[in-house]
Amino acid sequence: MSYFKSDIVQQEMREIEKLQEKVYKSVFLFPAMSKEDKIEHIEMMEDLLKRQRIFYTRLTLSDDPDAVKMKENIISQAKQLGFPPDVNLDYVFSNMVNMIENMKKSLNNS
Repeated sequence: MSYFKSDIVQQEMREIEKLQEKVYKSVFLFPAMSKEDKIEHIEMMEDLLKRQRIFYTRLTLSDDPDAVKMKENIISQAKQLGFPPDVNLDYVFSNMVNMIENMKKSLNNS
């Protein structure tokens, strides 16, 4: 079975897409949000990042041609954003996790 025909993969892609829409819709409103809304937004970002990281890891483990192509597209997009050609996306995900942790700490200290 093709990687993207899996019900589990399709469901996870829908969940990631929904979360991305929610996060992107409110990202510019973040500075004006209440503390509770900021916490909720950060938790949503955390959930999105976790799902994206798992999805990417699954892509890297698949030998399905469509999955390989999507992984290559993700790496190509990372390069277009200025990441080095030999970018390790697991390292990028780790840095993003650290950034979210710092946001949570900063919010808790305010």
